[in-house]
Amino acid sequence: MLRLESADWVENSFAKFTNMSRIGKKFIDLPSGVEISTQGNAVVAKGPKGELRLEVFDVIHVNVDQETKKVQVTVDDIENNSAIWGTTRANIANMIIGVSEGWSKSLELQGVGFRMEVRGRKLVMRLGFSHEVEYNLPDGIEATVENAILTIKGTDRQTVGQVTAEIRSIKEPEPYKGKGFRYTDEIVRRKAGKAAKSE
Repeated sequence: MLRLESADWVENSFAKFTNMSRIGKKFIDLPSGVEISTQGNAVVAKGPKGELRLEVFDVIHVNVDQETKKVQVTVDDIENNSAIWGTTRANIANMIIGVSEGWSKSLELQGVGFRMEVRGRKLVMRLGFSHEVEYNLPDGIEATVENAILTIKGTDRQTVGQVTAEIRSIKEPEPYKGKGFRYTDEIVRRKAGKAAKSE
C-alpha cells in the first residue's frame, strides 16, 4: 500500500540521504613507510618522499588503525559538514600519495626555436620573445627537461598543479600552429588559416 508522507518528512529524509558524503566515509589505505599523526588541528603525513601538513576544522577527526593500516576520517554533525568531510578525506588521501609516491605533471613545448632548460632552481625558457623567460621553482618542486617534455614533480598535489598551470600560461598553445606549452595529454583545437583570395 502506498503511503503518502508530508512534504517536511520527505524533505528531511532527502537531506539526510544526500548529506552523507560518499567520499568521506571511504577508508584510506596506509602504505608501508607512511605515518599519519595529529598535532592540534593539523594532520601530519610522513613518508619516503617527505612530510606534509594539513590544517583541519575542529569537527574533523582522523583515526588510524595500525593493524589494518587504514585511515578513517569522521566528522561531527554530518548533515551540516558533509562537504568539509569529503574534501578533508580527499586532501588527506592526496597527502598520503604525495609522501609515498609523489605527484607529477608534464608539459610539451612545441615551436621552432623554442627551448627550455633547468638552471639550479630556475626554469629558463626561450619562447620567441626578445628575451629569455625565467621561472623560479618553489620549494618542494623539482623540474626535469627531456627533449621537449617538461616534468614537474613534488609531494603536494596542489602545488604541482599550480606550478604546471603557471608555466603553461607563459606561452599557451596558439590556435593556428599550436606553438607553446600544452599538457602531454591535452588536445589543442586548431583553427584553419585564412584562405588566400583568388584573382
